Amino acid sequence: MAQPAPQAHPVPQHVFQAQSQLAAALAQSEGQAFDLLKAPWADVEKAVTKLLGGAFQVNRQEHQALALGVAGAFAARMAAEHQAFWFPNRDSPEGATLGFPEAIIMLSPFGAVMDAMGQGKLARLEDLAADIRRSLGQARFGGANAGAPLGQPKLAPVDYQRLFDPGFLQFVVLDPNKTKTTLEAKPDALARDVKDALGRTQPPLPPEAKQQFEGQIVMSLQRLEATKPLADQVERAPRLAELIAHMVATVGGTGCAPEEFWHEIVLPLLFIGVPQQFPPLDEDEVQAFQQGAEPLALFVDVVPHSHPAPEEGLLGAFEMTEIGLAHPAFARVGALRLIQINPARLKPLLEQFDPDKTADVVRRFTKYVAEKAGKPTEETPQGKEMLQAALMLLSDLKRAATTVQGGQLCLRRLTEAEAASEQALALVRRALQGGRIILT
Repeated sequence: MAQPAPQAHPVPQHVFQAQSQLAAALAQSEGQAFDLLKAPWADVEKAVTKLLGGAFQVNRQEHQALALGVAGAFAARMAAEHQAFWFPNRDSPEGATLGFPEAIIMLSPFGAVMDAMGQGKLARLEDLAADIRRSLGQARFGGANAGAPLGQPKLAPVDYQRLFDPGFLQFVVLDPNKTKTTLEAKPDALARDVKDALGRTQPPLPPEAKQQFEGQIVMSLQRLEATKPLADQVERAPRLAELIAHMVATVGGTGCAPEEFWHEIVLPLLFIGVPQQFPPLDEDEVQAFQQGAEPLALFVDVVPHSHPAPEEGLLGAFEMTEIGLAHPAFARVGALRLIQINPARLKPLLEQFDPDKTADVVRRFTKYVAEKAGKPTEETPQGKEMLQAALMLLSDLKRAATTVQGGQLCLRRLTEAEAASEQALALVRRALQGGRIILT
């Protein structure tokens, strides 16, 4: 099989291309079609080694490209055997991760292949496949023993994305002294404080929520080395360290929203400001409105920024030089979900921000584009909800960034599932910060 086979769930385009290019290169090198999906891994390794021209070097881009092609083949084998699928995951170097429908198992094919090729033993992929086979078998057997109903819905890509893809964002303000004290505390002391706070929330947490927090936070802290500060174990549990810092040190912040909403609507509204005039509309823009495009989306796309914003960088709003660490310990973490932001660029804009004036300018633009399109001005429920959400987030950000003195403005990434539990987490955070916290 020279080309990757179609799969029920789309393969990331760059993975598909790398696998196709590898298949073509192997066919040319071997003088015949090479079946990446069925050949023993030892044979794949011999063939790929010829293309490498020697030992695998992790830092060489062309070697990484070959590894990505092998990763695509490994993923295709998992899809054929277990109906595995790709789902978007911003934490993954491929931008996507492999999931399995019968049990929550995440696999980074690229990471697995890089490890195996780095050791010169692609046969390790078969060992990994055997482990997955065993885990899935145990899940099936365990479900049957537990009396799980037949025909129980299987996990889908959207389930994995909700649980594991950090596609939501919120801005938070951390008290730097509390951040320092928290990360320099011992895990057992933190576990006691969190467990105590779980029993003091007002209103009380539902039993299932309390049990979930104990399992995900308290027990995770207890599994760390009790004699070492959390800061010294950040590499072992980066997500836990970020979450604990948020729970203890956050003193202000915004609600959670999808990254795309912040990037494409919320922050552009801030940089556009309140213009008195609007630019001419071209035919495509008028036609888009006639066909039902939301005026707010057209507004942020058509109206130029009144204040300069970085063309590149984070969320189109922050230069890379404006991004830092919430604590030095996080320097040892590869993919951070909690980063400090220099608020200097945003503060003047936030101080000028007036939600009523912004809402009015969007209404004026809607009337303007409706007149050009010869169409009645109609505010759709979706458009109204989107504008209200954007204005609320900007109002939250203004309050957090301009009224909390001495705090660190940070950007926090979280999954959809974490965003959904943020309200319950806020109860625990208030209990932690309101009670007596002993960190020793």
